[in-house]
Amino acid sequence: MTFVQLVDYRTHQPDAMNDLLDKYVAQSQGKRTVTHSVVGKDRDQTDHYVNFVEFPSYEEAMKNSNLPETDRMFHEMTALCDGMPTFTNLDTVRDEHLNTMMANRMFDDIAVKGDMAAIEEVFAPDYHDHDISNPEDKHGYSAIRDDVEMWRAAFDFSFTIDAQTAQDDYVTTLWTWTGTHKGEFMGVAPTGKTCTMTGTTVFRCQDGKIKEGWWHYDAMGLMRQLGMME
Repeated sequence: MTFVQLVDYRTHQPDAMNDLLDKYVAQSQGKRTVTHSVVGKDRDQTDHYVNFVEFPSYEEAMKNSNLPETDRMFHEMTALCDGMPTFTNLDTVRDEHLNTMMANRMFDDIAVKGDMAAIEEVFAPDYHDHDISNPEDKHGYSAIRDDVEMWRAAFDFSFTIDAQTAQDDYVTTLWTWTGTHKGEFMGVAPTGKTCTMTGTTVFRCQDGKIKEGWWHYDAMGLMRQLGMME
């Protein structure tokens, strides 16, 4: 589950604080477990700042807290503050932006670019896949890996995202797929034809990972374009 820490503080030395944060980022490069960080300034009280720091999980946040660089930064930070900063620890219960980002990583990084290592970053270990082209549902990382490898072996392809919505735990994506037939596909030797098809994918996300997916697309239209049926 994504974890967010809010650091609330007051300072009359904002430039020095920014320099300190930049130094910390440089010194902890490759060690920090922070995924996103934003500093906000109060419009009404110009010495009041809030730092929003996001981590993949509470456990990762604790790893970050135990870094010697983090400990040094905290002591230097408090010296720049007017009083002791306060911390609020939040477990994220809903993040539609993160869910959309995971869906797009499937299309861009995994499917198109072939980054198979990203599968374990994007999908839950017990992922449940529903695909109209498969006679039975598939489960686990192999459900994605096997299908992506099959499509990439048969086509050079790209996805265009036509529309996308996120609500609660679900991300729905309407897409257009364009591919050039370069390898055997369903027993058909490569034709060199460029084909297109449209489809819809619905992902259900949980704890920052894709837990379940439904794939609906014009498989019959693709088969007609390849001359597999009249």
